[in-house]
Amino acid sequence: MLPFLIAGLAAGAVLVIAVGIAMSGGSGGVAARLERYTRSGAPGADAAGEGDRDSVVIAGLSRVIEGQDLSTRLSTEIARADLKLRPAEFLFAWMASPFLFAFVAYVIGFIIPSFHNVIALAAVFAIGAYFPRWYIGFRQRKRLARFSEQLPNTITLLANSLRAGSSFLQGVELVTREAQPPISEEFERVVREMSLGVALQPALGNLVRRVKSEDLELMVTAINIQSQVGGNLATVLDSIAFTIRERIRIVGEIRVLTSMQRYSGYVITLLPVGLAGILFLISPTYITALFRNPPATLGLPLGVIFLIVGLISMGIGYMLIRRIVDIKV
Repeated sequence: MLPFLIAGLAAGAVLVIAVGIAMSGGSGGVAARLERYTRSGAPGADAAGEGDRDSVVIAGLSRVIEGQDLSTRLSTEIARADLKLRPAEFLFAWMASPFLFAFVAYVIGFIIPSFHNVIALAAVFAIGAYFPRWYIGFRQRKRLARFSEQLPNTITLLANSLRAGSSFLQGVELVTREAQPPISEEFERVVREMSLGVALQPALGNLVRRVKSEDLELMVTAINIQSQVGGNLATVLDSIAFTIRERIRIVGEIRVLTSMQRYSGYVITLLPVGLAGILFLISPTYITALFRNPPATLGLPLGVIFLIVGLISMGIGYMLIRRIVDIKV
């Protein structure tokens, strides 16, 4: 019980600090904001916007990680997920997450006593520590999928703009007006950086670092080569757009052909969970008996051990199915 009390107190302290962060005011100066916009390789540095909110904890974390590789990596990950956070704020949320999860487990422990266990505490801590990384990865995948879907039409729009006699920068500005997020937001950052004195190639390099897309990297490489050796950029962009569309078409066909295997993995994985939920609604005592049996080993009831082994086996099976049907194009 003591570890859960400690976790509860720590979670309460985290909540108090979080409220203090939300209540604290103060916005960064113009020089600081310009530095965030223009510093080299600072994807997502402007994510927090003009309303920066500093507290003792956030300011301390900022000083600790400032100038380190960790700050750069976090900035890149945050920008790819389009989170309105600074590296220090995300790092604080990451450190607070295990304690908050432990506090929730402590509350659930009044309903399911098995959660009042050191092993359960360690498991919940691990889940809480992994959750922020999973969430930011989920946001990145979702945003990248939307970006990749919009990219061919955006490249075609750029090519048509160049044929109409516009400069490349004017074409990018057209994209920011005509396209939809997230691609309009990313190209708007390119325009913003160039308006602050950043050259074209570094601005496009920052774009590639923010968006981890091979198709975008292909487009940027073609633009950089054309700026050095010359040539018809509109024709090159049309060829790239055609290649990307064909790749997307092939990926769609593969997903259709492997859809049965993917959904079989979903059904096989979720079926035991669904049956357990139905049994709990029909006869709660039938399920709660798994948690109330006398401890067998490690201080856990035998039913809980069976559940843990079953969940691990289901997870391994699901990952194997995903790996089999994940065909690269």
